[in-house]
Amino acid sequence: RRGSLFDATRCADETFSKPHPAMLQELSRELGQDLKRTVMIGDTTHDLQMAASAGAAGIGVAYGAHTADALAALTPRFVAPDVNALAEWLREHA
Repeated sequence: RRGSLFDATRCADETFSKPHPAMLQELSRELGQDLKRTVMIGDTTHDLQMAASAGAAGIGVAYGAHTADALAALTPRFVAPDVNALAEWLREHA
């Protein structure tokens, strides 16, 4: 079923762990995607650090592991307080 939802995935047991940029770098090569046009959406500071290290934009979601303040300290493009706000931001900016 996963194959019908995602074109590619990468986990820590397949490459370096976050915040190392390898996951995003490998996925961008596999999918032919420019990292400058890539957004990493995550609920931890590790996710946002990985995005920055890889040269991608980051979006924090404050309904997960780390607080909105911790995510905002890494200056992502946006910190979504809930999934509806994330969807709205993506519709407006994608």
